[in-house]
Amino acid sequence: MNMPVSKLGFRALGTEIFLEIVLNGVYEKKKAESNLEETKRIYEEKQKVFCRFNPESELNRINKNIGAWQKASKDMLFLAERALFYNKISGGLYDPRVIEILEKIGYGKDFRKNDFSKMKAPVNFDKIEKNLGDDLKIKNGKIFFARRMDFSGIAKGYITDCAAEFLKQSGWKNFLIDSGGDMFATGKNAEGEKWRIEIEDVPKEKLMLEITERGIATSGISRKKWEIKGKKFHHLVNPKNPNKFSYELRTVSVIAENTENADGRAKTLVLMGKEKGPRFAKENKIAAIFLDYRGNIRVSPEAKKYIY
Repeated sequence: MNMPVSKLGFRALGTEIFLEIVLNGVYEKKKAESNLEETKRIYEEKQKVFCRFNPESELNRINKNIGAWQKASKDMLFLAERALFYNKISGGLYDPRVIEILEKIGYGKDFRKNDFSKMKAPVNFDKIEKNLGDDLKIKNGKIFFARRMDFSGIAKGYITDCAAEFLKQSGWKNFLIDSGGDMFATGKNAEGEKWRIEIEDVPKEKLMLEITERGIATSGISRKKWEIKGKKFHHLVNPKNPNKFSYELRTVSVIAENTENADGRAKTLVLMGKEKGPRFAKENKIAAIFLDYRGNIRVSPEAKKYIY
């Protein structure tokens, strides 16, 4: 017999958010509904920290005061630390300074509100060679930007984890959080089984995952891509070669101990490409599924244990 569930859907972080709690009985429904609303408020509050499209966000406040040490929230300090970490392990492929390039190629406001057909053709860009640690510093609860930054590449995964931690602390053992493809699942679903997750752009008959107490994130270029004056762009900029937009991989999905870890690694693997990415995943024991534009799927050895 299926267990009762409480669900909530809403829009935040520029995407659709879906929450589901599996109840032990209908008597828990009122508590679940209250906790789901509180979880929604977590998204709304964290969005005020990291959204580059909100002129009042903490990120934009810091970006307006380049070259000065500024007080920062725990959320901002944490993601700045993580940005430095992903920059290091990726050999510089993950870089929050690409915000400057994103704006110049047309992605300067909410993707849904952009009219790329009216934009001028962008010029060539210089690759980012300076160490991130020279432009991003953290000390005694303060932060220093020498150049503008954008942590949205890992913020969605982090906020998903914050929501998951709240639900755990509220006593829930079986739930799923889906932040536009960045997910965290724990316990069991309403049927008493591990959570079954489909991979974006892959028919479930071909491949499906089964996870619990894990985060999963998918990064790719199937959604946010556009064209200006006949030239194609997407939002995953390679700071080492910013004038070349790779279309080797459609998506990469990563399973990790939490969603933020999955998020950062997925973006890095996309930028590495279809040869280096799978090799890096294997060498570093990353559970990853690679999908190219021909529909070919590559599953890393670490990811095979999650295949349903």
